[in-house]
Amino acid sequence: MLRRQDVGHRVVVRRIVGVSQDRTLYTDALGELVELTETDLTIATDKGTVRVPLREVHRAKRVPAARRPPAAEVIALELAANEAWPAPVQSRLGSWILRAAGNWTGRANSALAAGDPDRPLEAAVDAVVQWYSAHGQRPLINAPMPLAAPVNAALDARGWGARPLTLVQTATVAPLVAALAPRSDLPPVELADSPSDDWYAMVAEHKGTLPPAAARILTAPPRVVFAQVRDDGGDLLAIGRGAVTGPDRWLGVSLLQTAPHARRRGLAQHVLRALAQWGAQHGSARAYLQVEERNTGAVTLYGRVGFTTHHTYLTREAPD
Repeated sequence: MLRRQDVGHRVVVRRIVGVSQDRTLYTDALGELVELTETDLTIATDKGTVRVPLREVHRAKRVPAARRPPAAEVIALELAANEAWPAPVQSRLGSWILRAAGNWTGRANSALAAGDPDRPLEAAVDAVVQWYSAHGQRPLINAPMPLAAPVNAALDARGWGARPLTLVQTATVAPLVAALAPRSDLPPVELADSPSDDWYAMVAEHKGTLPPAAARILTAPPRVVFAQVRDDGGDLLAIGRGAVTGPDRWLGVSLLQTAPHARRRGLAQHVLRALAQWGAQHGSARAYLQVEERNTGAVTLYGRVGFTTHHTYLTREAPD
């Protein structure tokens, strides 16, 4: 049977699905074990997340990992992503980064557990709890998988919860631009160095009220651009944001949003193409984005134009 130490690793689970003519029927699930509780286990498979009650598990075991990016590459991408979404308050715990931004977005308000915290793991978690308590915030830890599998196991033992699994997806910029055909039938994408008030307003519709820290996060990277598409009357139809960060000049794509009345017209792809072209002009060869695994519509869209999952992460929450 699987143990908490297996969280973050590739597993195969044989599940009992019924009985037919006195024969037990089974189905197999193969993927990354992302959660293990006293009653269920959850696997991220190629076809989506599968939750299996433990009472239905016939057999389960860890299997050799599929080809994964080296740990150093995962850390480098996570650091580039941190530069692209920089919390105004940051502190180091060894190689871990503790981040606070008035509780606006999990990324900017969680400890990035990438690398060595320079102390035993249990002491590192205690230090995270103390730091966030001192800042008046609930402790959160961002755990890249499977890099931070030991962290997840330790947090499971402490009763920490988990937010939905997030996929970190990547694509090569040149093929991405080629896959996204230009759309002369749509209004042009405007690129600006700073966001407009209604750009902020559209973000707030999705991310909630923007505190002062939000503007600092969004505008802080030295190479950042704000995309927008407007109709003939000047109203916003779609937005997006791009930032080029890190030694490898990763293009981080975020906040791709379309007004409800303008959806299913290809505006998200229209904005994505403009951001990819902008990234290429600023030296980016590769792009990344972060999307919740349960957002199947977005995952399908990104997969269609060439994005694949590089790694995943869980945002862990301290118990109340």
